[in-house]
Amino acid sequence: MSVSFGMLPWAHRYSAVQSSDQERNRPESAGHTRYTVSRKLFSRVFTCVPRLTLVLLVLGVFAYLCSNLSAIGHFLPSTTNDNLLESFLTDANLEFFADVYVTVDWSRFAYSQYVTEKNYLCNSLMIFETLHRLGSKAERLMMYPEQWSLESDTPETKLLQQARDNYNVKLVPIHVQRFAGEATWGDSFTKLLAFNQTQYERVIILDSDANVLQPMDELFFLPRVPVAMPRAYWLDNTLSSQLIVIEPSQRKFKRILDAFDHRQETDFDMEIVNNLYGRDCLILPHRDYDLLTGEFRSTDHHKYLGSKTEVWEPHSILRAAKFLHFSDWPFPKPWVAGPETTKLEIQPACHNTTNGGYECGDRDVWIRIYSEFKERRKASSSYCNVHDVG
Repeated sequence: MSVSFGMLPWAHRYSAVQSSDQERNRPESAGHTRYTVSRKLFSRVFTCVPRLTLVLLVLGVFAYLCSNLSAIGHFLPSTTNDNLLESFLTDANLEFFADVYVTVDWSRFAYSQYVTEKNYLCNSLMIFETLHRLGSKAERLMMYPEQWSLESDTPETKLLQQARDNYNVKLVPIHVQRFAGEATWGDSFTKLLAFNQTQYERVIILDSDANVLQPMDELFFLPRVPVAMPRAYWLDNTLSSQLIVIEPSQRKFKRILDAFDHRQETDFDMEIVNNLYGRDCLILPHRDYDLLTGEFRSTDHHKYLGSKTEVWEPHSILRAAKFLHFSDWPFPKPWVAGPETTKLEIQPACHNTTNGGYECGDRDVWIRIYSEFKERRKASSSYCNVHDVG
């Protein structure tokens, strides 16, 4: 059996950017209606989990059990693929999977970070601290340069030890990929070494110049696909590599290495993953999993919202997001010193309101994002000095 992406209930809300607003207002499907009814029961079990999380969780546990527990066959009725989802989301099934969820072997899943220098190591430490604080059950994996010692007194060693001892991070030394003339971007290829971490069934690769805002463990239970990524909504027909859900294997890793060997000069990690998996990728909703800080500086949000009529509300947008990526060129990353004049020129503008006042929601949110990052980085470790960005 297989479940198509188009059948997922949240696809009605989080499909790729629609061609018209009329498309957004089409009637809900029977499957979506059935899900709305069934979730009332499930909410009694997980009262704090959003609807999208529940659906992904149920579908993922279903796939997990189908591949690992042959006994489940008697539990589900005979059905065709066309009505699989609707027949699966019954009250009895939801009760069953709520009980099974706690038995999942979380050692088969991991969040992956890659680091090549101290600033990004501090960021990774912050991300692992957040996952730990939010109660994520999956393992945490940090790939770091093999020349870094775990026994010295360097800041890098102390940060690695802190990640290992405080947040149960598994440390994996790796050979950092370097490319002539592209030291900074060349480092980003290192993230794709996660495809070789075959001790895991599924890995979520996160860029470290970002904030985790909410739990994302539901992504481990997506339907079986080689790769899942959000759409890079600010670009045309491109998927974002800032968050990638993968199923590691030797075959996939070999494809990555071959792509390295035959890359174009302008090809980096995002281009490689798009070239290899752009047509076979499950597309994640970017409104949950790939919000850019630069979106709060934009004056046109229809690509992000998927609509030209939906009202942009910055505070609500931030509350709904799970993964926030720092991207405000030419303003530097929040751990890099930048002139105050640049910040004043870059920060979002306030807008006149109909009653003669000013609306500064975008500016308030944007400044708060950078200020909170600064404070969290100070608190994360005495080795993570923060340049003044506020």
